[in-house]
Formats: sequence, structure tokens, C-alpha cells
Amino acid sequence: MRPGKILLVRPRSLQEVGEFVQARLIGDGAVRLTGISSIQSASPSDLVFAEREKDLQPALESRAGAVITGEFAAEKTNSKPALISAHPRLAFARAAQLLYVAPAPKPGNHGSAVVASSARLGKGVAIGERVVIGESAQIGDGTWIGPGSVIGANVSIGRNCRLYPNVTIYPAVRLGDRVTIHAGAVLGSDGFGYVRDPATGRYEKFPQVGRLEIEDDVEIGANTTVDRGALDVTRIGRGTKIDNLVHVGHNCEIGENVVIAAQTGLSGSITIEKNVVLGGQVGIGEHAHIGEGVMLGGQGGILPNKVLRGKGIAFWGTPARPLREYLKELAMLARLAKRE
Repeated sequence: MRPGKILLVRPRSLQEVGEFVQARLIGDGAVRLTGISSIQSASPSDLVFAEREKDLQPALESRAGAVITGEFAAEKTNSKPALISAHPRLAFARAAQLLYVAPAPKPGNHGSAVVASSARLGKGVAIGERVVIGESAQIGDGTWIGPGSVIGANVSIGRNCRLYPNVTIYPAVRLGDRVTIHAGAVLGSDGFGYVRDPATGRYEKFPQVGRLEIEDDVEIGANTTVDRGALDVTRIGRGTKIDNLVHVGHNCEIGENVVIAAQTGLSGSITIEKNVVLGGQVGIGEHAHIGEGVMLGGQGGILPNKVLRGKGIAFWGTPARPLREYLKELAMLARLAKRE
């Protein structure tokens, strides 16, 4: 990672970094760091990390100024200063937070923005080009709204949120504090709910008058859509991270610290408990229930109304079943194919 228009660098000593990430220092703490890098691309002022023992020697032989690594390196002779952490990848991520800062947009409204007279903007709010903010919207202190975004009437956005360009938020959606919404995301759109008239065969729209509530510290990826509730609420729990190109249907209840990878689709009225991990291209049918701590691999599928439980258990396939069972089935199919 190199500083530029996106990030500004804050040079730090290795000792400062170690104290910030709560890692044990071995060697010269005065080494000056101006960035982070992969092992292959490191410069003498960069910090790298070696999460696995096999990566340690390449890291030590690299041009990097210092390395973050695990306890396995504590007793070894190091050719360069090191920070020892029980979780090197996590420590490296936190080091990046110390070394880099996103440029703060200049507070105030761009001349091309259209802000309703009844909207309430907190201190230090920055409104970009061509932004539209509807009646009675509330924007918390320190929040930035990127160019081309549309904020509907009665929307509530918390403090220190960051909305990238062309985000659309429908009326009455609520966002907590420190929420990040990436470009092109649509929040609070109508759910896909219709009722068929048996006499005419036509579909009539079921009311989509519920709410969308997004709690603190959520991040939502580019071009992701999250529908409002039909009659009640769609809720995204605190700390949840949603990738690009994900669809969350109406009335879904997503718990805290859930991770959802790209191209996943959630039908309506799904419950996902806290600490669930969903891989890419997962599909989940309506009214399904995913228990706490479940891990569902890429392209896994859960049928409507099904319940999947097993904290810390990896599931795979469609319909999803425990990974060990799924692999046994694949092996059996392979043996049967060979017999033909």
C-alpha cells in the first residue's frame, strides 16, 4: 500500500506501532516506518507480516524494515526488528490503521448539492457534488456523503459515517454510527413481494411499508442492495460486513459480526444469528434460519424454511450439509463414475 490520493501516510517508529497493536518488540524500536507492504514488494521503510512459519524466512530476507510475526519466531535469531503477536494478521491490519489515514473531506455543502430546509446536519458534515438530501433527514457529526448520492426524507444517519458516490437511501432508513456504504449501494428499496390474482393471473404488489435499520460499525459493499421490511423491519446487526453485489431481501434479521461475501442472495424473512460467515454466491431461501457461528462455503444453498445449526461447523453444497459429509458424498460419486 502506497500513500497517494486515497490514503495519507503518518510515519511512525516500530516501537509506536508495537505499543498500538499490543505486540512484543524484538530489536531496534527506533526503525522508522512509512508504509505496509507484501513481502515481495517491500521497501526499507515498510512493515510486512508473516502469519505462518514458512513465511518467516522470506520476510526476514526481504527489503522490509520490520516484520510482524507470531510466537513461533520469538526464540529465533532475527535479522531485522520484529513485533511478536498472537495474531499477526490482525496486528498488521491495526498497524495499517495507525500508519494511514483517509483524507478528511472538507466540511460543508458543495454548491451543487440540494439540501431540504428541514434537514438537520451535524457538525463537520461534508456534502459532495450533486447530493440530494430530503425533508427532515438527519445527518450526524463528521459524516461524509459522496457525490451523486440521494438521501430520502426522514432518513437518519449517525456520526462519522462514510457514504461513497452514488449511494441511494430510500425514505425513513436508519443508519447507526461509523457506518460505511460503498458506491452504488441501494438501501431501503421495496422488497420483492407480490400476490397473484387467480381470476386474472396478474400479480399485485404486497405492501412494502416497513423499515430498514443498520446498526453501528456496519460496512456494505459496492452495488449491494438491502430491502426494507414489508410490514416490519429489515435489520443489519452491529459490526456486520457485507461484500459487493449482495442482495438482502425484505424482513431479514442479520445478527452482529456476520460476514457475507460477494454475490450472495438472501430471500425474504431470513434470520442469521451472530458470527455467521457466508461465502461467495451463497443462496438462502425464504424463512430459513442460520444459527450462531455457522460457516457456509461458497455456492452453498439453504432451502426455504430450513434451520442450519452448528457453531464453528463448516457447511457446503446444496442443500448445505457438514463439510465432512459433503466430501464423502463427492468421493462416493467419483467412485461410482469410475465403475461405469
